[in-house]
Amino acid sequence: MPTLTSGAAGRERLSGRVAAPMWDDAFPSFLIGLREGLEAGLIVSVLIATLVRSGARARLPQVWTGVLAAISVALSFGAVLTFTATSLSGTAQEAFGGALSVVAVGFVTTMVFWMRRSARTFSGEIREKVTGALGMGAGMLIVTSFLAVGREGLETALFLWTTARAAGESTGPLVGAGTGLLLAAGLCWGLYRRVLHINLTKFFTATGAVLIVIAAGVLGYGLRDLQEGGVLPGGTSYALDLGGSVDAGAWYSTLVQGVFNLTPTMTWLQVAGYVCYLAVVMTLFLRSAPGRTTQPAAKARETKSDRPAPVRRRPAWVVPVTVVAVPAALAGLAVILGGSRPAGAQTVAVSETDCGKGFTAPKPGRRTFQMHNTGDKTSEVYLVDPDTGAVYGEVEGLAPGTTRALAATVSGGTYAWRCVPSTGKAVTSRAVRVTGGGGSTAAVIPVSAADLAAPLTSYKAYVDRGLATLVTQTRRLSDDVKDGHLGAARTDWLTAHRTYASLGAAYGTFQDYDQKIDGRPDGLPGGVHDKDFSGFLRVEYGLWHGESTSELAAPARQLAADAAGLRQAFPAQDFDPGDLPLRAHEILENTLQFELTGDADQGSGTDLATADANLTGTRELLTVLRPLLTSRAPHLLPTVDSDLARLQKLLDSEHHGGSWTPVDRLDAAARALLNGATGQLLEDLAPVPDLLEIRKSA
Repeated sequence: MPTLTSGAAGRERLSGRVAAPMWDDAFPSFLIGLREGLEAGLIVSVLIATLVRSGARARLPQVWTGVLAAISVALSFGAVLTFTATSLSGTAQEAFGGALSVVAVGFVTTMVFWMRRSARTFSGEIREKVTGALGMGAGMLIVTSFLAVGREGLETALFLWTTARAAGESTGPLVGAGTGLLLAAGLCWGLYRRVLHINLTKFFTATGAVLIVIAAGVLGYGLRDLQEGGVLPGGTSYALDLGGSVDAGAWYSTLVQGVFNLTPTMTWLQVAGYVCYLAVVMTLFLRSAPGRTTQPAAKARETKSDRPAPVRRRPAWVVPVTVVAVPAALAGLAVILGGSRPAGAQTVAVSETDCGKGFTAPKPGRRTFQMHNTGDKTSEVYLVDPDTGAVYGEVEGLAPGTTRALAATVSGGTYAWRCVPSTGKAVTSRAVRVTGGGGSTAAVIPVSAADLAAPLTSYKAYVDRGLATLVTQTRRLSDDVKDGHLGAARTDWLTAHRTYASLGAAYGTFQDYDQKIDGRPDGLPGGVHDKDFSGFLRVEYGLWHGESTSELAAPARQLAADAAGLRQAFPAQDFDPGDLPLRAHEILENTLQFELTGDADQGSGTDLATADANLTGTRELLTVLRPLLTSRAPHLLPTVDSDLARLQKLLDSEHHGGSWTPVDRLDAAARALLNGATGQLLEDLAPVPDLLEIRKSA
């Protein structure tokens, strides 16, 4: 299902991946940065030590030139991966990323086996290579250091790119890799200066085992990408779906997802790939024996250069600048040839009289358009299918004389621009036809205020009936308190409060009445004893904290009066139709924040009853919106219905006769299940506001 942002049609991941906190995503990159950095640093240390002991300090700049070239190539490689991927369609990005994830796993696997085997002998091997290079000129020494460090740099760039893509963000992986590289540099300096002593064989064995586990997760993630890219089958064959039984927002869930790339929902291919890789590779790794300690065949001979100086000496800066500039230039050329143009391939002029000037049929793929407002009115700009009005991308509030980028994925189909000025009529450009590029691109069918008129009328009728019931129930509650029947008052309080909680979509319309009827004491100077604390929660506090009839009579009477005042005022209150789609998500956001944490409880322990009423309100809201959602996202509602049933079942299990389990008495497992089910439902409801946003293009 599409999600439009500032001009792009996005998409939901099918893997169920919940974004993990930055530090959870940082750990795999930290480990790869530490390990690869230590390998490269040890190689550089051996190179430098060999030259120093051979009396060839003058050749050190050649080593650093090779190292600089390796770093430049690694950074350029990372840039090519990043910008090449952005120029691809969504499906192609999945296939590209999945293929590179598998390649990264192959590199990491080879690396951990090589270092486990060679940890004790690679210093001698490097010294022999340096000794040979000393007699073959400056170029050979540069090449030797470049090749020694370049492999580690390329492996680091590829693995960092794949982990950042899996995490869905780059900050955590970059911080992790940077921290690992800095720590590796410090360790290498300590080893070179002989102030640190580390058993490298044990170090590389331990980190190798951890990296194999991480690589298994990257392999599973890569296989999933290949399934979503259409390269591998089985994308809808799930081996496990723990979305309703695992709290996706808990620390342990985000840790497992961030570090190991294991998600609550995984296909059979993912599980098989993960298990087989881990079983085979880990077994071979643990059985492999480290290489025996060997001594170099011969000591490096001292080589004091007595060769004549070259006839022409080039400036010292030429080679270092060249080795940095050439990879960067080649990377830029690859990005340009790859079709990635972040600045936009077309500049499209828009105004209140001429929309889409300069628009020509783009090539299929991810495209960026520079939208320039040449008129004198602020405009909304939409890339649409002129036949259906479906929106592929949008820019809101484009001011006169300004330019903003609009990105959209283009495939085979018909496209046009629709410009809607702040005043005046909408203008649609001529249509262009795009051929090729596979199937049609997902788009949002725009919704107008008229489309939401019927759902709004139905929902207002539902709220009005609920308010009529609320008036009767709060009067009964007030009478019970006045007559001293506090036991009956507690029962009637819960009944009335559940009625009010089921009207959640109208909270924004109730205006000041909501604070009077259901306001929390948070922020009041006197807290629960403040004179302005009123409504359901004030009466709840008194009923469950032993207040007398005389103390409770006034708050209960005021609650009944406020309920009656709201019932009378509601028909004349302004109910923005655009609020309906927003409330589909916001009701349960409040539930997760207040009811499922117990923060709203004032002594009755009935927060789960309130959550149940909130779920009723959400279900009613989705009922009136169902016709619009069915035509725009046919696969959304079955998923949401399943989520609703799952959460309802969990709430029902905590309802025993006339009592509900207080939130603070839930065991850890039950609480995790409730939070996880609510979080999953919220995630699946997230597209609703965007799908049903009122757009002027409609």
